Amino acid sequence: MTAETTPETNPAAQNMTTQRPSVLFVCVHNAGRSQMAAAYLHHLSQGRIEVRSAGSAPGDAVNPAAVAAMAEEGIDISANQPQVLTDEAVQDSDVVITMGCGDACPFYPGKRYEDWELEDPAGQGIDGVRPIRNEIKTRIEQLISELLPAVATQN
Repeated sequence: MTAETTPETNPAAQNMTTQRPSVLFVCVHNAGRSQMAAAYLHHLSQGRIEVRSAGSAPGDAVNPAAVAAMAEEGIDISANQPQVLTDEAVQDSDVVITMGCGDACPFYPGKRYEDWELEDPAGQGIDGVRPIRNEIKTRIEQLISELLPAVATQN
């Protein structure tokens, strides 16, 4: 018997039998890392996971280097706008992934929290953003495998 993630062994998977799991990505400006992560999760999960992103102090626009880096992957985030982090967004999410927002992210018991330490793409050109994008993609692929176990994805 192979070890599989089940609702009994993965708290974030507990409600998957009745609804899509939901993930919130949070960084300070919601202009780079969290935008790329949300776009990858939406794209790679093919809509099977509800995706949100927000910032504790949202910027005015998505980082142009992040937009360009994602365009290289065939994912268009050029129309995205940074969003402010709200308590409701955290409450409505099963998994909250922080990317450098520190203590600004509200904590609610029963949520799965992860802190992804990733370099900030702010002020970097596309060559500096690509490795960050690639690390995010690797982490997103792992997250999908945890939230959508093989049994659930074969339907």
